[in-house]
Amino acid sequence: MEIKIIKNGMIIKIINSAKKISPLEILRKEKISSPKDLPLAEKYIITAAKINNKIVSLEKTIEADCTLEILDISTKEGMRVYQDSLSMILIRAAHELFENVQVEVKHSLADGYYIETYSRFLLTESDAAKLKRKMQELINNDEKFVMNEVNLQEAQKIFANNDIKLNLLKYCRSKKILIYKFGDILDFFNPPAGSLVPSSGYLQLFDLKYVPPGIVLRFPKVDNPDRIGKFQSQPNLLKIFTEYERWGNILNLSYVSTLNQKVEEFQIDEIIQISEALHEKKIAQIAEDIYQKRNSIRVILVTGPSGSGKTTFAKRLSIQLKVNGLSPFMISLDDYFLDRTKTPRDKNDDYDFESIDALDKNLVNLHIKKLLNGEEIEIPKYDFVEGKREKLGQKIRVNAEDILLIEGIHALNNQICPNLDRKNKYKIYVSALTQLNLDNHNRISTSDTRIIRRIVRDSLFRGYSAYQTIKRWDSIKAGEQKYVFKFQEESDAMFNSALVYEMGVLKKYAIPTLQKVSSESYEYSESQRLINLLSFFLNISENSIPRNSIIREFISGSGFKY
Repeated sequence: MEIKIIKNGMIIKIINSAKKISPLEILRKEKISSPKDLPLAEKYIITAAKINNKIVSLEKTIEADCTLEILDISTKEGMRVYQDSLSMILIRAAHELFENVQVEVKHSLADGYYIETYSRFLLTESDAAKLKRKMQELINNDEKFVMNEVNLQEAQKIFANNDIKLNLLKYCRSKKILIYKFGDILDFFNPPAGSLVPSSGYLQLFDLKYVPPGIVLRFPKVDNPDRIGKFQSQPNLLKIFTEYERWGNILNLSYVSTLNQKVEEFQIDEIIQISEALHEKKIAQIAEDIYQKRNSIRVILVTGPSGSGKTTFAKRLSIQLKVNGLSPFMISLDDYFLDRTKTPRDKNDDYDFESIDALDKNLVNLHIKKLLNGEEIEIPKYDFVEGKREKLGQKIRVNAEDILLIEGIHALNNQICPNLDRKNKYKIYVSALTQLNLDNHNRISTSDTRIIRRIVRDSLFRGYSAYQTIKRWDSIKAGEQKYVFKFQEESDAMFNSALVYEMGVLKKYAIPTLQKVSSESYEYSESQRLINLLSFFLNISENSIPRNSIIREFISGSGFKY
């Protein structure tokens, strides 16, 4: 049996084995006792492996010729395994410390997962400290995560007394589920095939931060995988997550299974209507706030990461501003991209579209200055397929009482209209903050919502395949970390563009293009993970979705022009 060990797509070692062997046994056979001994993983914590581009546990038996890649926490796949493994440590620690406790992994916050525990008493700062000490004790004991792959029927029997898990398994399309036992805790993560590290001793890097009423389980970052960074408080983000969670609880929509039940009971049209009405209400409230401050505001700046729906939000906000008697004029920063031949490149020599230097900042600021001074400009239009900015020949000027509405990923960056006083700016941050999770321990990340939106839009409107979108996603996220996310807490208003029903709509567009990703490509494992995620959702018809919905920006049928 020939095993080709690869890194960055290159073969760096070939091992021949006469018997079946696991990646962990290979590491030991090669006398690799720690990540520092492994040239493939450099100095970072090893967590999992890829066999023929499929993510597996380090203890997965290799049975035939293959390519093998060792994953550490400097990779998104390796970090995801690390995060899930730490979550199981926390779940067990909570169950051993607190009576009749329930643990809810809610959503991402700062550099970790925001988690709440429910027992007889509210979690205190002292409880959080006990929980951290207990987790460290379990890690120091280096106890094994016992892996067991079972069929779906067996998994349903195992979780027969756990309604949340059982309801999720009802919609699982896989024949096999990977279940882990840690102490008395039985669980699965990233179903159906989510892996954990072999034992708790792997998980030395973590922190626990008390953020009432819950805690943040903190991890290293992929770009700094050897340390826990400084905690950055995000009260505005937590507030909006909490607000939408409260709304979800009112409708009994916390998990995918509860959404699917609405589909099965023919109640999904009402859910769509309520979701869209909530969006309209929030947009109207922001418009009213702007109206109250109309005497000082000259420019409204709308930003958000890729796939957040900021363009449709800006168009809908413009309508609500007009309802209030204001006259907004909208400018999209996307139309001020440099021609592709002039676009800067990242460290991998790929086009860095997320860099603020990909914008013609001088032209942006010149046009804003002229418009605010009552002068005439010629508005450009960017062709994303050709990668060129074109002049439309459309010359415009605005009146003194008009408000400029500028949207784009760099709108809140101080390099955009830098000479305008802060009191004359109204800053809005838009993101798709998913409030729906698979179950109480398996979250659906905001990033997953956005990449699925982006895959659909890129496929339908921009000529990019799912392979190309996934391949660029790490660069997109790195750019967002550098240029976008840091501005969210500076905003005057935040808007959550996530729609509780959207995955059921997006899946029919996303899955076919995801299925075209070759099994020989590095992106294959991510495409399969997204397909697995989408497969838990029942199909939802788009017939009841209004033409001004944010989701129309991605699936077509919008009443707006883009």
